[in-house]
Order: sequence, then structure tokens, then C-alpha cells
Amino acid sequence: MTLPSVLRRLALSILAIAGLVAALLLGPGYMLASQRVAMDADWRLADRSASGLAPDPAEVTEAVVQVYAARAFGWRGAFGVHTWIATKAKEADRFQIHQVLSWRRPVVVSGFDAPDRRWYGNSPTLLADLRGERASRAILSIERAVANYPRADRYRVWPGPNSNTFVAWVVRSVPALAVDFPPTAIGKDYLIETDGEALSGWLSAAPSGTGYQLSLYGLLGVMVAADEGIEWNVLGLTFGLDWQSPALKLPGLGRIGMAQPSGAR
Repeated sequence: MTLPSVLRRLALSILAIAGLVAALLLGPGYMLASQRVAMDADWRLADRSASGLAPDPAEVTEAVVQVYAARAFGWRGAFGVHTWIATKAKEADRFQIHQVLSWRRPVVVSGFDAPDRRWYGNSPTLLADLRGERASRAILSIERAVANYPRADRYRVWPGPNSNTFVAWVVRSVPALAVDFPPTAIGKDYLIETDGEALSGWLSAAPSGTGYQLSLYGLLGVMVAADEGIEWNVLGLTFGLDWQSPALKLPGLGRIGMAQPSGAR
């Protein structure tokens, strides 16, 4: 092989990689250019009020489990969402929130708060909603999974493990809890090994429990499931097609088509 042909192939490879990166950044770039993400907001002044999606514990005595997602704060919101789990035991008068935060260092937080708060100005979306005895059983499993999360001391915005990795790991650990995560939940595809499951760091059930996914450290993978449809993970960003509730899934933009249904009650 001659030097000119080698250089030509190298140039084509560089152009192909540059084209792929540009395609991946189109959605996030649009989110920034259209000012759908507030870049100059002050987190100390951002709205953290309840959105009205959660039931009032004074009126609903049965156990409740809900999973929420909201656009991340600042520039991160152009790429993805932050997710969290809210639980309320039977007869309890308040919700407990389970999530991973990393302002200065990663920490798993389980505290009492409004379950449906806006995430620093961004309204949440309800991803799953369990009630009654199913929720009571799920709460016990959720609390065990939260306590045993194996990456509590590690946090990386991209490609994970991050706050979405935590919630997806808990969901996979709780059979009663099935969640179809939005494609913008970066980190959900970062699989974590589980004792006794040699392939669990590469191969796992989909978070909805209706299919399977293969993932290489959250950077490259594919998921095929009845609820999620088909998703390709490229450099941590998701392209896909949902055929059950027809929609395209695009990096930064999320779903284009029918709204994402929340989980069964």
C-alpha cells in the first residue's frame, strides 16, 4: 500500500468520525441555539416548586412508587435529563426521594421532599407509577437496592456512572418496577456488574423488563425491547425507534412523535 493511499484512507476515516460527531451534536446544538436550555440561570434562584404530578399523601393512603425525569440544569440539559425515584409507604404522610447528586462529590441521597419538584426550573415527566400492594413490595426492594448500589463513590457525567445509571440500576434490581427511560437519560446504558452474573457488565435486561441490551461501558450498544423499541447507543447518545408508541428517539431532542407513556399503576 502506497503512502498516498494510506493518507487518503486516513483522511476519509477522520472525515467519517467528524461527520458522526457532528450528527450526534445536532440535537444538543439545536437545544442550545433555540434557547430551550437556560444557560445563564442561577441555580440558587431556580424554581423548585412541586409540579402537581404526585398524589397528595393526605388524600392517598396507599403505597406509591414513582419515577421522574427532568432536563438537567445548565448546559447539561442540552444533552440529557436527571432522573429520581420517589416512594411513599402505606399510610405515610410524606414521600422519600432517592437519587444521586454530585455537586462536589458523588453521594446517594435518600431524603424526604416533594416527589414532583421542578429540577432547577425544569418541569418533570412521570415515567412510572405504582400503587397499592405492588408498590409496597417494590419499596422494600428499592430500599435494599439503594443501600447496595455499587458505584456510590463514583460519578461521571459522561458516559456514566451518573444519576441515571443509579436509577436504571435500581430499576433493573426491582422486578416490580419497569421503566421506559427517555433516550436523553445519558448513563442509563452504563451497565454495572452484579455478583454471580458474569455478563451483567455487558449484557442486561432492558429497564422495562421487556427485552435485552448489550452495552460497552455506556459508549456503544444496542437495545431491543417491546416497550423501548430499538435503541442504538453511540458514544453515550441514543438513536432509536419506538414502534409501540410510535416515535423517533434522537440525541438531545428526545422523542419525536407520540408522548412517552408512564408505567402502569
